[in-house]
Amino acid sequence: QLQLVESGGGLVQPGGSLRLSCVASGFTLDNYAIAWFRQAPGKEREGVSCISSSGDSINYADSVKGRFTISKDNAKNTAYLQMNSLKPEDTAVYYCNARRGAFDYWGQGTQVTVSS
Repeated sequence: QLQLVESGGGLVQPGGSLRLSCVASGFTLDNYAIAWFRQAPGKEREGVSCISSSGDSINYADSVKGRFTISKDNAKNTAYLQMNSLKPEDTAVYYCNARRGAFDYWGQGTQVTVSS
């Protein structure tokens, strides 16, 4: 079965950190571009960060620049989103996406809540 499974979400205080993981099964991430999206209640899904299949190109939304870091470990078939200096406005369900040509896979999402 081809799927992505996210983990690492949870409740964290403002200023705290979380690391989200996205594990692929049934396919390898080597040749896939990876993106993280998030969707807050009542809002549209938005792109947070993306990394090219080679890892040479990385982009971040302005709202997370300097705080979030995207990476992928092909040996572990896993992508990551390190989130530091979290803010209440980062609260959302975070989704992992893997894309290569016509192939497009999504995870089920993991909840991140930033609150004191």
